[in-house]
Parts: sequence; C-alpha cells; structure tokens
Amino acid sequence: MTGRETGPARWLDHPGSRRRLLAGGAGVLAGAAAATAFIPFAGAEAQQTSYANPVVWQDFADVEVIRVGADFYMTASTMHYSPGAPVLHSRDLVNWEFIGHSVPRLDFGSKYDLSGGRGYVRGIWASTIAYRPSESRYYWLGQIDFARSYMYTATNPAGPWTRHAELSRAYYDAGMLVDADGTMYVAYGNGQISVAQLSADGKSEVRNQQVFTTPSNIGTLEGSRFYKINGNYYIFLTRPANGQYILKSSSPWGPYELRQVLLDMRGPISGGGVPHQGGLVSTPGGAWHYMAFVDAYPGGRMPALAPITWTSDGWPQVTTVNGAWGSSYPFPNLTPAPVPPLTGTDTFTSSALAAKWEWNHNPDDTKWSTGSGLRLQTATVTNDLYNARNTLTHRIQGPSSTATVELDPSGMADGDRAGLAMLRDASAWIGLRRDGAATRVVMTDGLTMDGNWNTTGTGTERASADLCSSRVWLRVTADIRPGSGRQAQFSYSENGSAFVPLGPAFTLNSNWTFFMGYRFAVFNYATRALGGAVTVNRFTVDT
Repeated sequence: MTGRETGPARWLDHPGSRRRLLAGGAGVLAGAAAATAFIPFAGAEAQQTSYANPVVWQDFADVEVIRVGADFYMTASTMHYSPGAPVLHSRDLVNWEFIGHSVPRLDFGSKYDLSGGRGYVRGIWASTIAYRPSESRYYWLGQIDFARSYMYTATNPAGPWTRHAELSRAYYDAGMLVDADGTMYVAYGNGQISVAQLSADGKSEVRNQQVFTTPSNIGTLEGSRFYKINGNYYIFLTRPANGQYILKSSSPWGPYELRQVLLDMRGPISGGGVPHQGGLVSTPGGAWHYMAFVDAYPGGRMPALAPITWTSDGWPQVTTVNGAWGSSYPFPNLTPAPVPPLTGTDTFTSSALAAKWEWNHNPDDTKWSTGSGLRLQTATVTNDLYNARNTLTHRIQGPSSTATVELDPSGMADGDRAGLAMLRDASAWIGLRRDGAATRVVMTDGLTMDGNWNTTGTGTERASADLCSSRVWLRVTADIRPGSGRQAQFSYSENGSAFVPLGPAFTLNSNWTFFMGYRFAVFNYATRALGGAVTVNRFTVDT
C-alpha cells in the first residue's frame, strides 16, 4: 500500500515502506474536470474518441482492475472507512460506477467500532480481487493490521460478499492469481517478495516460498499484482512513490527476471506525482492497459489509465506522450458505455445507502436509517469529531467541487453538534450547535491529529450566526488540486438559494502520511447525552 505524496523528491526523504512507517508508530463520466473529447457523426449521436486522465478524479488508492468477459471491476484501499474495499464496474475502462463493497463491515476488532480504540490509517490497505471461472465466483483478499489475512467471496461482484476464510499469515500488499487449472496463488511482501499457494477451497495455505529480493540500488518494491500472460508469470511491483517494476518467470516459484517499467515519469495531473502501483488489464480484443494512481494530495490518489504495448520478448511498455504519462489518450477499442456521474444528489429514499457512501469506522446501525431522508441519531457522547460514530463520508470530486447538505435540525437535543465537515487528520466543519433552546450555525476549524492518529485539537469556533429557520443548508466548496495552500470555503443558507459565507477559508493539509485524501462528511454527535437526531433531506456534490 504505497503512494505517499505528490512528488518523488519528498519521498527520497522518507525511505522504506508504509509498513515500516506504521509499524514504527508514525503513524462515469468521471466529472467535468476529466471531460472526454467527442466528434459528431450520423444523426444526433456522438462517438467518444479520447479520454482524459485521471479517468476518475476521486480518491481511489492502490487500485486493481480485473476483467471478467466484457466487464471490468476495480477495487481500492479504504483504510478505516466502512464498508471497505469498494467495487466499481465499467464496460470501457473509462466510465466507472460504484456497485458495492467486498468487505461489508470491518469486523477486525473493537477499534473499528470506535470502541476502546480507533482504527485510523489501519483496516483495508492494498488488497486484491480475482475471479475463479470454475466456480463463477469472485474472491477478495487483504491483510489486516499485519496480523492476519481475510478472504471474502461473492457470486455477484455487487454483492452480497461474505467472509470465506481467515488466514494466519499477513499477505502484505497482496496480488492474487487464479491459474488456468484453478490454483490460487498470492504474491506479496515488501522488499522480500514471496508467493503462497492456497488450498483448493482457498481457506488455508499449502505452500509458501520467497521468490525475489529487491536489489539495494532500487530500494523498496511492494504492491504486488500477479498475472499469467502467454504462459509467463508476472509480478508487477511498485517502487514507492515514483517507479514501477515487473518480474517475469516461466514458473510461479521463479526464478524471476526483473525489468523497470517506469521511473520518475511525469504524470498527467499538474502538480501531482508519478503514476505507479495499480495493475494491468486486457480488453476482450487483446489490447492492454495500465491503471495506476497519481499522488494528488490534499485530494488523495487518483486513478490514471495508459495503453500498454509488449516487447517481442514479453515485457510491458507504457505508451507515453512526449515522454510522459498522457493527459489524454485515444479511447480504448471498446464501445463507450457512459454511466451516471459520481457526483449528483442523494435524497436517501432507498432502504439502503448507495454504494458511494462509506462511514468513518463501523456505524452503530441502531442509530441511523434511510427511506425518508437520512436520519442520524446521536451515537456517541464526545467533544471530539474523530471519536464520533456514524459520520458518513463521500469522496470529493476533483479538481474542485461543492457539497451541499439540506438538514432538518428539529430533533436536536441540548449539547448536540451536527454538520458538514472536511474530514482528514486536519479538519474543519460548518454545522449546528444546540445549547439549551438556542441553535446556532457555526464554523469550526483546528481539529487535528498527531502522527499516531491521536486527537491533538478538538476544534476552535471561528464564526457563528443564529439559526432563525426550521431548516438549514450547509455548503463547502473544496479545491483539491495537488499542492499546498489549497482551501475550502464554508457557507450556509436558510432558504436553499441565498448562501452566506461563514468563517475564514480553511487551508487543507497536503501531507501524504494519512494516505487518504479529504472527504466530505456528515455528522451528528452529542456532547451531553444521547437522544437527539437530525435528518439529512438531500446531499449534493457538483462541480
């Protein structure tokens, strides 16, 4: 699980892996900005002829893309967010939509419930998804807390997914391969790369062997993806956060040859990092592509797609534009298949949340409901947003976007705090404070964590106004272009049309060490006693 920042130079000051950092305690249209080119042809139709990078300008780190028939599926890291390991679907590698999650709940200890601890920057790291044709079944595998690995399965990638196995070995940065005979292999490791063979039922390990040691002049290799292509076995590895290498052998057990795929290649996002990690995928017609991610904090890590060619002796090469990863490429030789955008409005009329939503840690499911808006009862008594359960998050659309929430505060109780946050290890929010019978709209910043993800600041109120209506609209506009000094602006309205700025601009933290980008977050917690509630009638993200 790598990809640490917005440029390779800073990474040179932080040698080693993400694992060392944390073990040591330091711890679709794809949106307007990724618009594609169109040319007219017969009638009123149009044919998409190119695509722009990033193909998804939202935070999806450590992506893996697989193809099953004519369908593509992508998974990504989600750390402490629940449900974990999203599954996105595409028919053309460019337009992606959420369909589910491979890990329905982070059932890995009470800290993921914000009970007796916290799971920030733990949970779902670089994990792997695979399809086993002999069973018509999907498998997801990931290690948790360097302690164990877990397998989930589903016959439909949209779910339901169920726990299949708990394995005693922690397969760090795993890549899973289902061979032609159905044998399941896992490549994993940091520096020392190993291969494990799983039992026929995928519930235990039957063989394990180290197959490669990273040369000292390269540094660290991790982020394994495992393939069998034209009879050869390949382990695709990243050098965090500026390089990509590949191993090749005629056997899953080696010996492996090493080849550099890219190093310090200029990326497609201005101010962003080098595309790396991710994985390879073929189209039904035999064309190959590489879906990497680009470090682009404060927004996170954004998926970028490039065509791949192969040398005559079987090594992949990235198709570049003027020596760089292209900001645009010809559209894949696939029929364009537009999907609903990852932005838009949710009125929470369904009995379940849409797959785009993820909670900050596991929710208390007795304290929220949908169907007639999103009802959030207070689930925690605290003065610390980072300890508050049932905070619901939505990825931010880059390069900038606005989130607006329509909130009914009539059920709030004395001491309750509810609102809309820019959530990360340095946070700010606009929302409501109910104190006694009075309700105020406030803007608060100064919510901070240290490198071990302990709270160091619970916030400072910077501006306020009396609430004079029975409903309020809260808004934040966020600029998440990569680089320092990017800001978010907060405002509110009492009629849904005229918005009043509130408080100073909030400067976003562009450091990479939290590994996740900022998210929009809706929250409601108590500071005195449980019992209050708010209803979110509408949540909109637009660009």
